This record gives sequence, C-alpha cells and structure tokens, in this order.
Amino acid sequence: MSKTALSHDLMVLINEEHDVSRRPGAIPAHIIHSDSEALEVASKLAESFAVDAAQRDKFHQLPFSQIEKFSQSGLWAITVPKEYGGTEVSHVTLAEVVAVIAEADPSIAQIPQNHFNDVDTIKWAGSGRQKRFFFHEVLSGARFGNAFAEISAKSPDHFQTRLTEGDGTLLLNGQKVYCTGALMADWVQVGAIDDRGLNVLAFVRRETPGLTIIDDWSGFGQRTTASGTVNLENVIVDPDHVIQAHLAFSSPTTNGPLSQLIHAAIDLGIGRAVVKETINFVNAASRPWPDAYVEKASDDPLTIVQIGDLELRLHAAEALLRRGAETVDKASVDPTDNSVASASIAVAEAKIATTELAIYAVNKLFELSGTKSTLDKYSLDRHWRNARTHTLHDPVRWKYHAIGNYYLNQVNPVRHGWI
Repeated sequence: MSKTALSHDLMVLINEEHDVSRRPGAIPAHIIHSDSEALEVASKLAESFAVDAAQRDKFHQLPFSQIEKFSQSGLWAITVPKEYGGTEVSHVTLAEVVAVIAEADPSIAQIPQNHFNDVDTIKWAGSGRQKRFFFHEVLSGARFGNAFAEISAKSPDHFQTRLTEGDGTLLLNGQKVYCTGALMADWVQVGAIDDRGLNVLAFVRRETPGLTIIDDWSGFGQRTTASGTVNLENVIVDPDHVIQAHLAFSSPTTNGPLSQLIHAAIDLGIGRAVVKETINFVNAASRPWPDAYVEKASDDPLTIVQIGDLELRLHAAEALLRRGAETVDKASVDPTDNSVASASIAVAEAKIATTELAIYAVNKLFELSGTKSTLDKYSLDRHWRNARTHTLHDPVRWKYHAIGNYYLNQVNPVRHGWI
C-alpha cells in the first residue's frame, strides 16, 4: 500500500491530537488489511512518536494520546486470526512493526507486548465463544493490559493471586506488579491460580469494582510504560472471561516464542536508535582525538572501525530476529514438539543477539561520542536506561543454556513464556 493510499481518517489519527476522554475501544479502530499496510502504518506512527520521546521520558509523561493513536491505527489487531476477521500478519511482520515503534520510543512499543501475547493465548487456549468475543473486542480497538508478575512470588511462574468460587461467584484476590499497559487498557488480564491449582488468565474490565491500578513504576528506564501495581480485592469475574492459559503450554504451541520474539524486537529497536544516534552525534558534535591527526571525528580511523563493528552487530541481530520470526511462522502452522522447540531456540538466539546489541551499542554511543554526549540537554542517557531495564525481562544466560542443551544433548527447552 502506498503512502497516498492510507485512508484520510487514519492519516488524521496519526498526525493530529486525538480525543482520549472516551473509553478506549468505544470508537471502532481502523482495520489493517495486509502485512505491507501494517509496516507502512507503523513507520508513519513512529515518525510521530519519536518527536517528543525524550521529553516524555524526562518528565514522566505517560503516552495516553500516543497509545490511543497506536491502537486506533489497527496495529493492535494485526495478529487476530483471519477466520475471526483479522489480518493475521506473519510473525516476521509483527516483529518488524514492534521494532519500528521501539526505535522511536521503546516504552510505547512495550505497552502492547502483553496485549499481543494475550491475543495469542486466546488463539491457542480460548473456546470458540471466547475467541469470537475477545477478537471482536480487539478488532473494535479494545486494549488488553497486563497484571501478571508478583513481587512476593518465589519465581515468575508461581502465583499467589487466587481465582476462587463461592456461592456461584468467581472472585479474584491478590496483588500484581510491573503491570504494563493496565492503566491504559480496556481489559486487564490477571494471571491467577484457580481452585484446581491450574494457571488461568482472568480478563476483567478496567473499571470493575475492587480492581485498583496504581501508577507507581519507578524504574530508571522504560519510564513511561506505566508498569505499576494492580490490587485485586474480591473482584467479580465472569466465567466466560477466564482463559485456561495452561492449555497454551500443556501441548506444543508458539505462545512462548511469540512472547520472546516481541521482547527481542523491542531490544532491536533500541539498538537501531542507538546506532543511528551514535553516527549522528559523531558527525555533528564529536571532536577527533588529537593522536588521529584528522579534522573531523568521523575521519578518526579507530572510530570508523567501531562504527563498522556496530553496524555488523546490528545487521546480525536483524537477521537473527527475522530468522526467529520465520521459524515461529513455520511452527505455528504445524505445532509439534520439534517445530516449537526449533522456534524457541531460534528466538532465543535472536533474543541474545538483540540484548547484547542494545547494551553494547549504548556503551559505544558514549565512548565514541565523547563527554559532550553525557550532557542532560541531549537526553542520550535514556537509551542506556531503556536498554538495561528492558533486557532484564529474562536472563539471557539461561538462553545460552537452552541453546547448548538443544544442540549438544538434543534436549528440547521447557515450554513457557520465557523461552
């Protein structure tokens, strides 16, 4: 789709302020019809999101209007299956869409990460009735927010939050942290243990009594993801809105690799932005080292070598991310133990590459740009803070272990959302 073919209403949404006083999702969102359109819309939105990204980070300005534009653009619905009216873009396209947005503002790119994972979980574990209902919600512009992690749990996959039944009513009780997107959501998906001891996702409307969202995220990076706390006190849940999430991992599915693919795409976007910032700063503001005997920093031979190294690492990470996404595409068509394991390993390799690119690149940004680059007016420190914070979602050291065990001992990785 050419740029001129984008609808007038969509162009207005992208380029102008949008009324967010209404409940998000109340106005039907644009429907994206192809992978190429999804990529074009993402590129146009990224131009808009990049403009004030540093200011939002500096002053902790949550991106309410930007998220409204993002979801209303139709991009939050691009993974809805075709049989339910969606575009069901390839995982290659999804990863690139996320990376494009993350290059502009990684906080904005992170906010729908759990939304896309929820759509995928519903695809694998939802009933036909649940798929029809929730996919219609998503296509209409509704957003899913996250309430999954628990700071007091012994590990990420253990919940103390409970979904219990009494007198015919389902009640949620517990506390969640790092609840990315919940403050801006229509639906908050809550990870919980039911009376059978099984992991479920309970979808609750944001305004439901007993559900309280606190904007208390104080991380030094990804500052504007609104990843705060959700308190749940006797929250009534509709039984039709409970997804048996354990089914997404009790048999082979690509739910885990999909989740990791999006995280890797965010890190790639950060890496792209940093490499670009480095080149721009070296060309525009850096001074050459006197021993180089050159007039411009861009002519310093050692700087030239380092830029070459950065570009090589960036292109390698891009290739591994695309390879991982292609492997997930293949596995999603025919999910078996072997195909899903292959996808998980391919995405793990991409996650290592994008994590290491993002962290390596931000250190090189300051090394090559010089002391001036640390000045507050440039706000370049946000890249390091964002890279270091986002790459903490899971330890890549365990991905090295999974990869080694897979190739050396033919051991498939455990199926869960962290591999």
